[in-house]
Amino acid sequence: MSGFDCDLFVVGGGSGGVRAARMAAQRGARVVLAEAAALGGTCVNVGCIPKKLYSHAAQFAQDFRDAAGFGWDLPPARLDWQRLKKNRAHEIQRLRGVYEHLLRSAGVELVQGWATLCDAHSVQVASAQGARRWRARHILIATGGTPSVPHFTGREHVITSDSMFDLEPFPRRLVVVGGGYIASEFASIFHGLGASVTQLYRGEQILRGFDDDIRAFLAQEMRKQGVELRLRTDVRQVRRVADGALAVSLEDGSELPADAVLYATGRVPNIAGLGLDAAGVQLSGHGGIVVDERFRTSALSVHAVGDVTARIQLTPVALAEAMVVVDQLFGDGTRAMSHELVPTAVFTHPNVATVGLTEQQARQRLGAVRVFRSEFRPLKHTLSGNAERVLMKLVVDPASDRVLGLHMVGPDAGELVQGFAVAMKAGATKAMFDATIGIHPTAAEEFVTMREPVTPG
Repeated sequence: MSGFDCDLFVVGGGSGGVRAARMAAQRGARVVLAEAAALGGTCVNVGCIPKKLYSHAAQFAQDFRDAAGFGWDLPPARLDWQRLKKNRAHEIQRLRGVYEHLLRSAGVELVQGWATLCDAHSVQVASAQGARRWRARHILIATGGTPSVPHFTGREHVITSDSMFDLEPFPRRLVVVGGGYIASEFASIFHGLGASVTQLYRGEQILRGFDDDIRAFLAQEMRKQGVELRLRTDVRQVRRVADGALAVSLEDGSELPADAVLYATGRVPNIAGLGLDAAGVQLSGHGGIVVDERFRTSALSVHAVGDVTARIQLTPVALAEAMVVVDQLFGDGTRAMSHELVPTAVFTHPNVATVGLTEQQARQRLGAVRVFRSEFRPLKHTLSGNAERVLMKLVVDPASDRVLGLHMVGPDAGELVQGFAVAMKAGATKAMFDATIGIHPTAAEEFVTMREPVTPG
């Protein structure tokens, strides 16, 4: 370690940064981690974890209504917004403590403050105690992403997803702008919690990049549940009116009243003020840090993982990438990361989960594909009276019989699809699906009992 204060300096205490710091320290490396905000990053503090907790809270409202069909008479349910926020905050604080304990137990030195790269081996951290500089053999940037809001009249009146968990008061009228997974999730969640929700998207359908059947089916189900979804619609301006509410003016000349306006129109890599130029770190046209298959940047001593690279913005991806970096720097260097067949879920109501290629992607690559599709009413809703339906879809290569894509809209879709992702990673064919005995009665058995393709390939 001659000339270096540490083996690895990690900038960012989110999922990827914490995993890399902890695992590197456990392998004997001297590690420093700098974080300017709370440990845990987006996922723990204002992303996956609180969002899923609020999704559970929203689902209870429907569960209470469904219970009547099973003989349960319940008093009218009422949400205690303050209690939900308090309990969520307590759990997030607990998780932050877990992160800190894991890091300190592994021997990681934690530094609270803003880190800036001075060159490819030097990092300076500004904190309340002043500024300090470290010389590091290797540097890892894991600063994640940040919400992006376009410039328009009234931009100062809107909020981003980072602010949704502690809104005060609860917004009885919520306008959500955007069509991605964050916008769609919050539209579903706050509708379930009791808000009147209007979701605006300038595109032709929500969830761009997902399978077209999935997109259309989810939009149908969200509308059925009561979310007002307006497509090919854009905002002209947002203004504050006399009673303190907001007025959202649309390009078509109409106007929507709102208590809160959420802009979920995308996230960008969090690179401002990092000193990347000084270190010689190259950026892509989208503002993400360019890395190779070993997650090295153009400055070979500097690595980057997670959302800051602007590739797949998922916590498990950042964790896997972090493990590749640790293995490359402090292991045998054999670990690799594939960005193919990465499963993902969208916690709308109902949930969406998917792994592999969409039908459109498969056709672009192969030309002909076989598609299996099933839509049905879950057994539970034969008594509940709930009109919610499930969609399942398989995309198959007719030449190899390999399952290329698996898609679902329905309750607990993420829990179900995770297991099928393992099978697809192992190269499962449609014949293997067909030979697998289903668990009856479950929704999951539909994936192994679909026999007739809707397109023969």
